[in-house]
Amino acid sequence: MTTHVLDTASGMPAAGVRIELLRGFGAGAMLLGSVATRPDGRTAAPLLEGTDFLPGTYTLLFHIGDYFRGRGHPDAGRFLDRVPVVFVVADSGAHYHVPLLVSPWSYATYRGS
Repeated sequence: MTTHVLDTASGMPAAGVRIELLRGFGAGAMLLGSVATRPDGRTAAPLLEGTDFLPGTYTLLFHIGDYFRGRGHPDAGRFLDRVPVVFVVADSGAHYHVPLLVSPWSYATYRGS
């Protein structure tokens, strides 16, 4: 499982975005780890792989308000603060790439390759 973050307000990769990975969603979700994006908007390593990558529901929690505050954006955290992307892994043998395209006011995601 991999991800990357693009800052659509600046047209650049989003460096330094904190991302939490959880198995499940809501109160019963289990935190599996926390990482930050590199200058290219990607993480240094896959978020999950091998025998740790199981079928089920996962949440990627992107700390977008902190990212835009760090860039001095005047609208940082005024609309989007944390962006949860909840998705299902049906086939843990397949590659799941879950990118986030984000501005202080909107976001989009998709299953990439």
